[in-house]
Amino acid sequence: MNRRLMKTKAVLFLLLMAGMLVSPTSSAQGRSAASPDSDFESFLLPEIRADHPAIANVDVLLDVGHGGIDSGTVYGDVLEKDINLAIAQKTYETLRKRGYCVLLNRSGDYALSSENLWLRSRSRHVKDLAQRSHLANEVKPKMLLSLHINSARRSGKRGPLIIHQKNEQSKQLAIALQTALNPLYGTTEEPVMMGKKYYILRHTKVPAVIVEMGFLTNAQDRAMLQKQDMQWSIAAKIADGVKQYMSQQQQQQ
Repeated sequence: MNRRLMKTKAVLFLLLMAGMLVSPTSSAQGRSAASPDSDFESFLLPEIRADHPAIANVDVLLDVGHGGIDSGTVYGDVLEKDINLAIAQKTYETLRKRGYCVLLNRSGDYALSSENLWLRSRSRHVKDLAQRSHLANEVKPKMLLSLHINSARRSGKRGPLIIHQKNEQSKQLAIALQTALNPLYGTTEEPVMMGKKYYILRHTKVPAVIVEMGFLTNAQDRAMLQKQDMQWSIAAKIADGVKQYMSQQQQQQ
C-alpha cells in the first residue's frame, strides 16, 4: 500500500470518527501536548496537495489535546486528556446548535498517532501532532482550535491563555477567544504569539490557536474545569469567541 493511499485512509477514518461523540473516561505533572517538537523531525512531514478537501465548508475543527497513552498534564488522579475531551464535546454541541459546521478529531480516549500510517517516524509524539495538522490541512476549516489545560510551577497562576500563529487572522481569533473567556475566570490575560514553538501552529495552514483553558495546578481552575456546568460555560464562551471572530472576518471581506 503506497503512502498516499495510507494517508487518505487515515484521514477518512478520522473524519468518520469526527462525527461520533462518546463519553470521556472518567500522577506528578506531565508535559503539555502543545510542547515544542524537534526541528529534526519536521522535515518528515509530507507536502499536502489536496485539490479538493475531504469535507467542504467546515467552520471549526476542534483539536482535542492528548489521548490514549498521552495523558497530558496530570494532577493526582485528574488527567488533562479527559477534561480536554469533555469540554471539546460540549463545545462541539454548542457550536453545532449555533449553526456551525464542526469536526472533532478525537471522540474517545485514544492517541491520533495510531491512525498515522503515513509518517515514517519513530516518535509517537511527532506522529500524533503530524496527524492533527495533516487533517486540518486536508479539510481546510475556517479555523482550528486546539484545546488544552495548562500547568505552572506557581499554584497561584490561573486563567485561560490563547496562543496564536504569527499571522493576523490567528491573532484576531486569539483576541476574540481571550476576550470571551477572561470574564468567566475573572482574569485579564492577553493572548500571546508563540507559534514557532508549537508543532501544530507551525504546520497548520489555516488560522489556528491553542486554547489553554486554565491551570490544572491551580485549585480554583482545577475545581472549575471538572464541574459539568462550568465546562458548559467554557464551551459557551469559546463559541462566543468564534462568533465574534467570524463576524470580524465577514466585515473585513
